[in-house]
Amino acid sequence: MTDWARVRAEGFEVPADRPLPELVAELSGLLRSPDPAVRDGQAYATLATWIAKGLLSPELLRGLGDEMIERFTDPQVQVRTFAPLILDAIVSVGVFEPTWVPPFERWYVAEEDLRGYDAELGWLHAVAHGADLLGTLGRFPAVEPVEMLRLGIGRILTPTDYVLRDLEDDRLGFALASTLTRADLLETDVTDWLDPAGRALGNPPPDGVRPEITNTMRTLRAVYVLVDQGVRIGDAVQQVPHRDLVRAKLAEVLRMATPYFL
Repeated sequence: MTDWARVRAEGFEVPADRPLPELVAELSGLLRSPDPAVRDGQAYATLATWIAKGLLSPELLRGLGDEMIERFTDPQVQVRTFAPLILDAIVSVGVFEPTWVPPFERWYVAEEDLRGYDAELGWLHAVAHGADLLGTLGRFPAVEPVEMLRLGIGRILTPTDYVLRDLEDDRLGFALASTLTRADLLETDVTDWLDPAGRALGNPPPDGVRPEITNTMRTLRAVYVLVDQGVRIGDAVQQVPHRDLVRAKLAEVLRMATPYFL
């Protein structure tokens, strides 16, 4: 077995003593580890670096992507939540399969374990990791951006007892705002996806504000700031087409929950 801690310490150079597919298979297996030092610090860090550097062939990346898709139904939470990170890295370098989208969508709205950080398992971050992939797919030309906008609002409105606390709402807000930079979005596209949030915020339950409503409001506030100021994607700040329409719709939706000061 390769000493992956040493590989990281030496700048993620590819070991020369074994075939690359064999190394990738070993790293993929280590992504299942409940030990965050192994899963996050070694396996994910190495794979993400190699993918970004273009060291893996398209064929190898497609096989790895297919493997990640299968993990969305894994019983172990850390296995599920690290799958979108690898898919995000793969799609970010231009390798994409349409068959990857539906399993991701099904997992993202249905995932019940929304913990950000766990003392034993380390970072889990289902909402944040899924948001990273959502944003990348939302900007990818072969993906319908409205589909990703609806997925994001569907995720954040799904009933839960968990209030997000580790900047997951900001990560999802960025993903949604970056999707809104797509030039092919129509005027109705940039506002209609917010209608479910408007209905939820306009009909609060009598027994107090639900966690998913709090999560939704915080996410949409993040979207508003990014739409207003511009979305930093890489080294460039991109503006949102139909910005005024989006800002007005966001304010309208948020006002439903807090009409007394907005």
